[in-house]
Amino acid sequence: MRALIQRVSEASVSVEGEVIGQCGPGLLVLVCAMQGDDDSHAEQLAAKIAKLRIFKDDAGKMNRSVLDIGGSALVVSQFTLAADTSRGNRPGFAAAADPATGERLYEHFARALAALGVPTETGSFGADMAVSLVNDGPVTIWMDM
Repeated sequence: MRALIQRVSEASVSVEGEVIGQCGPGLLVLVCAMQGDDDSHAEQLAAKIAKLRIFKDDAGKMNRSVLDIGGSALVVSQFTLAADTSRGNRPGFAAAADPATGERLYEHFARALAALGVPTETGSFGADMAVSLVNDGPVTIWMDM
């Protein structure tokens, strides 16, 4: 599994102009299932993200997790995280899981994150989505599991 994690003040995702998911202070997690991923990869990624200490403590150091601050998460599927740009000018996406597996693992990841105590909302797998966010910091972290 691959994720791009952004610490946000707020984030939302809309489909056809209607907000379908949002979060306040916490994390926007763009997630992609890769070929060979399984449920355990989704669970490991969720556990790592829930404990990732990227929020400021009282001394201003990144020392608190989304759980520590009582934050929430917006999880959005994004197969383009699998882009291979090593050749030519058009990215290839062969490393991404097939759509059925990708959707199943995306949903499993979101459920696993919620089960860890992070209030979680989602986008709509495969939909044309508009994502809005206020990146806090900015803090943006790439993670492969």
